Amino acid sequence: MKKAIIYLVTFVALQLFVALLVKLGFMLFGNSKAAMDTTTLIITQASVSVLTIVVFLWTKWGVVSRDYLLSKPYFTLFWCVLASLGAIIPSTWIQEQMPALPNILEQQFDMILKDRMGYLVIGLLAPFAEELVFRGAILKALLGWSKNHWYAIAISALVFALVHGNPAQMPHAFVIGLLLGWMYYRTDSIVPSVAFHWVNNTVAYILYNIMPNPNAKLIEVFNGNSKTVLLSIVFSLFILVPSIYQLNMRLKKAK
Repeated sequence: MKKAIIYLVTFVALQLFVALLVKLGFMLFGNSKAAMDTTTLIITQASVSVLTIVVFLWTKWGVVSRDYLLSKPYFTLFWCVLASLGAIIPSTWIQEQMPALPNILEQQFDMILKDRMGYLVIGLLAPFAEELVFRGAILKALLGWSKNHWYAIAISALVFALVHGNPAQMPHAFVIGLLLGWMYYRTDSIVPSVAFHWVNNTVAYILYNIMPNPNAKLIEVFNGNSKTVLLSIVFSLFILVPSIYQLNMRLKKAK
């Protein structure tokens, strides 16, 4: 538990340090009013992810090994991708049934998602950096601390949700965190969870940029037709459930 806390505190400290550094840089050498513009946000988030990756790999708190990839888990990764696609609509629907939570970071996410370079942060750097920290370091430490792996996975998922800092995202992040934690527990590798996380964030980025109203609810997306919403959920479950079944059979530690 002590190691997990150290990893978490380090991750949060890196975010605060980089955000302050970038803000000071713009104030001293650039536009002092640029503290909240898109460029600043993207530079900050990209810098946080890169520095996090460097620190956790350099300290060996998070270890990236080729062993799992050398086991040629191509079909496993295929099912990870399908599971991520199948989880999007059901997860969105479940969150919409819950009491509305404040979306305090909506403006910042909008600014990043609408920019082309935002994909570098959301789609590429964030999945790897977050999986390295929350599964490859924090969950690994918790699994060594707790005899009950689901207890460790639940704690890591809760921390993962809370660190997002945005109440509107937390339910989705917690549920996805459970699934990602299970993948890591079964494989001792962050590769499957990175694949899942990458697809989830990539779809979010694409949908944001092609939908007329990115923040529309499912009922609005399907023109007020509740039957179509239900069919979309059922269709997604026909993708998600077989994917989880296949993953349950295929997720194994590399020999």
